[in-house]
Amino acid sequence: MRLLFAEDDVLLGRATCVALLQAGHAVDWVTNGNQLLGALNKEEYDCVLLDLGLPGPSGEECLRSVRARHLRVPVVVLTARGQKDDRIAMLDMGADDYMVKPYDLDEMAARVRAVVRRSRDADQKTEYTHGPLQVRPLTRTVLWHGEPVALTSKEFLLLDALVRHRARIVAREELERALYGWGEDIGSNAVEVHVHHLRRKLSPKLIVTMRGVGYQLVALDRLNGAPVGYE
Repeated sequence: MRLLFAEDDVLLGRATCVALLQAGHAVDWVTNGNQLLGALNKEEYDCVLLDLGLPGPSGEECLRSVRARHLRVPVVVLTARGQKDDRIAMLDMGADDYMVKPYDLDEMAARVRAVVRRSRDADQKTEYTHGPLQVRPLTRTVLWHGEPVALTSKEFLLLDALVRHRARIVAREELERALYGWGEDIGSNAVEVHVHHLRRKLSPKLIVTMRGVGYQLVALDRLNGAPVGYE
């Protein structure tokens, strides 16, 4: 998943980013409300983790803006405010979950998975199918001709992006944004390496390189059923 994390406490922000990266997510970390709203104008995210005490527009003002714009992205509020009235107010305003600091990092990651799962269930997008390929984002499961295939986190994120946008060419820069958060080191051939691994694990025919443009899943009439690991 690609997450937008808004937190102005540097120590807490770093620790939370590390936990989310280790869980296999791409994370963009912002430290004020203007950066948060700017990021939402430019990128699509699976979930927003929102501190209420942000400088600039506060987290509460940002949440109000997000819902006024009818953005459907799930929002998990992370705050030191633990009173019942605060929780009720934020949930009524449109937050999908609410955690009080200090929060457990494993529980926070689980709550993110839960709100994203509910959001995707509502959109009935729990599985993407492309010929013999099945991708199940909620469980991070990939099947090829009905057989499970083990992928790394980055390989899964790349395949997930390609299958979601299988009707068009996905630019290399767009794939980089799906795999890496701001500030992460990206090798000059990182996307190419992950594509190579996916072709090796699934089929060399599955992903087409559009030179100078990007990548796309092959048309179904050209995907004639190579087995797992076919080379």
